[in-house]
Amino acid sequence: MSTCTKCKSDIPRDAVLDPFAARYPCCNKCWNEWKEYRVMVINEMRLDMSMLDHRKVLKKQEKIFAGIMTPDGGMVDYTNEDNRNPDA
Repeated sequence: MSTCTKCKSDIPRDAVLDPFAARYPCCNKCWNEWKEYRVMVINEMRLDMSMLDHRKVLKKQEKIFAGIMTPDGGMVDYTNEDNRNPDA
């Protein structure tokens, strides 16, 4: 069993995750929220997906949304139990 990096809920072993969500891992509920949210990110930031730099910006926003990256670009260390507390 793994834990969702976004909502910190347990993901059952038999759950079939989206291949992209499984990289983090992120539960399907949170991943579906990201898919809706990314449309807003693309529109608000006026990102052009044909440009590499814009795709990198979207990927960074994805990592921030999934909870594995801080907004200032630092990576979240989940081996430290203090970082696993969603209320902190």
